[in-house]
Amino acid sequence: MRVIQTTFGVFHHFELARELLRRGHLERIYSTFPWPRLKREEIPRQLVRTYPWVHAPEMLLRRFHFEPAWLTDETGWLNALGFDHFVTRELRGEKRPDALIALSGSSLTAGRRVQAEGGVFVCDRGSSHQRFQQELLAEEHEHWGLPRHRADDRDTRREEEIYAVADAITVPSTFAARSFTAMGVSNGKIHTIPYGVRLESFIGQGKPSRDCFEVLFAGAVGLRKGFPYLLQAFSALSLPNKRLRVAGAVQADVQLLLDKLPQAGVEYLGPVPQRRLIELMSTSHVMVLPSIEEGLALVQGQALACGCPVVASTNTGAEDLFIDGVEGFIVPIRDPDALRDRMQRLADEPQLQQEMSAAALRRVRQLGGWNDYGDRWEHLLHTLTGQPPPTK
Repeated sequence: MRVIQTTFGVFHHFELARELLRRGHLERIYSTFPWPRLKREEIPRQLVRTYPWVHAPEMLLRRFHFEPAWLTDETGWLNALGFDHFVTRELRGEKRPDALIALSGSSLTAGRRVQAEGGVFVCDRGSSHQRFQQELLAEEHEHWGLPRHRADDRDTRREEEIYAVADAITVPSTFAARSFTAMGVSNGKIHTIPYGVRLESFIGQGKPSRDCFEVLFAGAVGLRKGFPYLLQAFSALSLPNKRLRVAGAVQADVQLLLDKLPQAGVEYLGPVPQRRLIELMSTSHVMVLPSIEEGLALVQGQALACGCPVVASTNTGAEDLFIDGVEGFIVPIRDPDALRDRMQRLADEPQLQQEMSAAALRRVRQLGGWNDYGDRWEHLLHTLTGQPPPTK
């Protein structure tokens, strides 16, 4: 089976590429990153094609914090179209692949070309349905009284055209799958393949303090992650000694709100290296992730591997990683009372916290790695292409 992939940057697609290569299926992977950045991904140079002419300059401008909304819209649009046309031209001189797996937005013309020649076109979406996502985030900005740059509707319409054209749509979580059915996409077209969790390095390093209740937040500190609700919930905790450690960069949308939100006992650490993150997860009584929207937050599995129970919203992919009430708690989005209640229970019942910590360590043994992710993809591709798997 011959498979081609297209992706903006890297994301999880190079993990998939390594799995397909190991199974003898990877024909080529196309990316908008330049080769010097892709060398570390350990895919042979002859299997990688790059189109960095728009994405690389855009990243350089972002590094210098020059990213006005109008320019971001235009470069994003030009990058998507240019990359798609580049891949389509490349395919003209190639033997038709059996399947094209495209990170959502990265291929439309190329996908149609593969279909026209008898191949299968798979759209791989890393989060919820594009319009569903935009509506959630627009509601969030309105809730907090913050201005929001309207998403470029050209991108959204193109995404939805891709969803309609593709033979299949893959997503990493049950939450993401539900968002597609909510937007009218046939359930039979959607396939849930949770990301692999690489946990070899995430091993507990220490224990939580007995003198202070330690709460951890890990990730980008923004509205999309539901961070203001965590501040509200943490401030309402009835505890003499408590601390919320925040590991991640504070984004501009939340920065505008911080002066209006309670912050007593909150410690902002900024982005931290993996070694420090492992230490934080190991020495926290709970990690809280109240996201409004994301596909599958891998920090949840990492925290469980360090013996740290997790309180997460329904929109994080949590239900695909752990069981509510066993290794942690799953709560509705935008619900600081539920967040406070679950944290208070863990603080008031040390035995419950210890039981959940032990259950978390047991749970990680059941989480699939990238090898399992590759197995699921291989099975889906054989099903879609009608090619029987090789006999073993």
